[in-house]
Amino acid sequence: MRIRRPAVAGQFYSSNPEELRTEIRDSFLSPQGPGRLPPGEFEGQAFATINPHAGYMYSGGFASNSFYALSSRRSIDVVVILGPNHYGLGSGVAAPQSEVWETPLGKVDVDVQLARQLLLSTKLVDLDDAAHWREHSVEVQVPFLQFSLRSGFKVLPISMAMQDMETAVEVGDSLGRLLSGRDSLLIASSDFTHYEPASEAKKKDEAALKDILSFDVTGLYRTIERLGVTMCGYGPVAAVLTAAKHLGADKAKLLKYGSSGDVTGDFSSVVGYASVVLYR
Repeated sequence: MRIRRPAVAGQFYSSNPEELRTEIRDSFLSPQGPGRLPPGEFEGQAFATINPHAGYMYSGGFASNSFYALSSRRSIDVVVILGPNHYGLGSGVAAPQSEVWETPLGKVDVDVQLARQLLLSTKLVDLDDAAHWREHSVEVQVPFLQFSLRSGFKVLPISMAMQDMETAVEVGDSLGRLLSGRDSLLIASSDFTHYEPASEAKKKDEAALKDILSFDVTGLYRTIERLGVTMCGYGPVAAVLTAAKHLGADKAKLLKYGSSGDVTGDFSSVVGYASVVLYR
């Protein structure tokens, strides 16, 4: 059995299980979090979220808002997590060859059958562990899922080095068709504007979020190009917007927006973080 070991435990989050649980718990109860622990309630049926992926000390509180919304879903079969490939290793769009993903909180099975179905539905996706070996954008979502959801769910991690609109829409279309009728969740892992003053980052990110909240994939790509928005996971976001619409999501809500400056107190050069839920 191929097991994917954690790449950033001890860096982005604690490698000690009890310390990690405390770290996640504190994220939910932080000023940036919902102030409550899961399981939670949500006003509709949550299909997908957009979550940040920095170290938990920076973005964990923001991310916890999404997981609180997702925890309102009591029965989950599979969680598909799409993130950018920061290192350029492996295939352009990659599902893992690994059958299990391990974190300090335990092991989660990969939905191998869904991965194979995805390969058959689009020629854009490969099975490739190399794309996932060092990558943190998907990994950091998994301990939050283990803490927030009831056991028994599988995951399908997808790493996207190719983030053009055509690729993202095709991947999203395929996922939407394959997940129809299943108790599934989707997560797009993305930080927003990088290393600009907080006021400038907020202006750019608000423009991108306006397109996201309208499910306007074409508008999102135009805004990113026009304003130079340096969000790193725009492809995963576009794919999840596309898939969520297939599954019946017709509403989007910004749960929390802020930046690393809200944690560090340094607003001169920040990374923007947003927590968004797509629902019906």
